[in-house]
Amino acid sequence: MFWSSITRKTTAVSALTGLLLISACGNVTTGGNGNNGDDNGEDYPTQAIRLTVGQDAGGSTDLIARAVANGSQGVWGVPMTVENQPGANGAIATQEVANRNPDGYELVLLNASLITITSMVVPESEQVTLDDLDIIAGLSQDDYILIANADSELDTLDDMLNADRTIDFGTTGVGTAAQLAMLVLIAETGIDGNEVPFDSGSPALTAVMGNQVEVATVQVGEAMPQIEAGTVKPILLFSDDRIDYLPDVPTAVEEGYDVPVSQYRALAMPAGAPDHVLETLEEGLQEIFATEDYQQFNEDNFLTPHEISGEQVREEWTDLAEHYAQLVDEHGINLGGDN
Repeated sequence: MFWSSITRKTTAVSALTGLLLISACGNVTTGGNGNNGDDNGEDYPTQAIRLTVGQDAGGSTDLIARAVANGSQGVWGVPMTVENQPGANGAIATQEVANRNPDGYELVLLNASLITITSMVVPESEQVTLDDLDIIAGLSQDDYILIANADSELDTLDDMLNADRTIDFGTTGVGTAAQLAMLVLIAETGIDGNEVPFDSGSPALTAVMGNQVEVATVQVGEAMPQIEAGTVKPILLFSDDRIDYLPDVPTAVEEGYDVPVSQYRALAMPAGAPDHVLETLEEGLQEIFATEDYQQFNEDNFLTPHEISGEQVREEWTDLAEHYAQLVDEHGINLGGDN
């Protein structure tokens, strides 16, 4: 495992004090040196941790944040509060967190698309890079799917290719992975499409259900309840491989188009965190990942665990950013925005 072990330094002024300190260290939360949360001490954490989410409540990112927060008391001995600050695919919220004190009490639930795609469209003042953050660990992978209204005549990608008309398609907003996936698909296939961006996956899904747009690209976890209910139907996956719970839905890659786009998420904090804080958070996350509740949460929400180290996240997302930028340049795609 990549997780670092936690080192605690305690000064025993008497045998009784030493025994009390040892008994207090039943998990990764305490060291007992009396610094009351000072980031130079090793008794972190001693107070509530705030986890900021740059997306609306109820979406996949928010739900993942709350699943992590639910395990906080058990592994760190303190509560974790979740605060939603939606806008610009999380750029504004993440930048705000990045400018806070790296003491371990300010975390952010980070979407890969913010780093790999949104940076191409937001103003320079709102750009966030991995250099601004310490990545604690990767969390999960959420694939994208192209869906259609249940009453649409479009059942397959071939139907879209052969449609003699403009197809209105919804995305989850400017600078998002959903937008990039659709624009690359249209560029590679020549489909006549008209983009209708929404603020997130929920309104895009609602627009398909209400026939305001005929198709949309959203995250699989958001679409599955409506697919199972028969109110929308799946057309195409933007993952590398087919997924177990939609075995009959083809991927864009197997249809011959280079559009593997997924959403990855990670837990991060402002850059410059003390080593013992990062180690405590890493160790605690490992414990949360191992719980039945968290594993069931992933299964219930159709999320694929992608629980990799912070360094692996940094390498993976850097490669994705380069690949996505190459696709944008190759196809002359205009993502919009102010950049």
